[in-house]
Amino acid sequence: MKLPEIKGFVDLSLVDWDGKVSAVIFLPHCNLRCPFCYNITLVLKPEEMPTITFEEIAQYLKGKENWLDGVTITGGEPTISPQLPELCRRLKEMGLGVKLDTNGTNSVMIRELIDRKLVDYIAMDVKAPFNIAKYSLAVGVDAKKLLSEIERTIEVLLQGSVDYEFRTTIVPTLHSKEDIEQICNGIKGCKKYILQSFKGDVETLNPQFSNIKPFSPPEMQEFVKLAKKVVPNTRLR
Repeated sequence: MKLPEIKGFVDLSLVDWDGKVSAVIFLPHCNLRCPFCYNITLVLKPEEMPTITFEEIAQYLKGKENWLDGVTITGGEPTISPQLPELCRRLKEMGLGVKLDTNGTNSVMIRELIDRKLVDYIAMDVKAPFNIAKYSLAVGVDAKKLLSEIERTIEVLLQGSVDYEFRTTIVPTLHSKEDIEQICNGIKGCKKYILQSFKGDVETLNPQFSNIKPFSPPEMQEFVKLAKKVVPNTRLR
């Protein structure tokens, strides 16, 4: 069966899957246009990036299952690729765990991967409170048709049939303490919630965000403290 195009590969990562050693596969394209995104070429012009064959990656991964825990599949947005299940299947056949990064806009794909036991861990980005105007601002597209799908994916993950985390990148001008509180109420009861600071001083999809100063470490800790009131297992990454 056909595999998705692969536009990036990191052979060793200690930060993409908490507590595990993983390789990372990058799939192209995304259905969102988050203004603070820094994977610009991967999202907008992936044709300008060389394609890496799965055979090349498999050759590297072969024989490393004893010390490599698995592979993180990220993007872009991996779930917009119809061939994602086949990629996961091939990796599982090699004896490797599979972690998926997703924006949660394809609950049908997420459900299929879980039901077929093709994924071991899912990290879902929650971009903003579940409000059309605020979510649209955070993702750079009209979120009206996406929000119900995102909420369905959250429901699927909250069922707990696969290990998971929710995570939010906190960006000045986009997020307030009230926003984080609202997000937490929408994911109440979840296993893990991760807050990440906007990097700042990097090229972003919307150039205006390149000049935004990130929240300070003490400010980020205040966000964590607030989130823990609703989701006790909240931490800063």
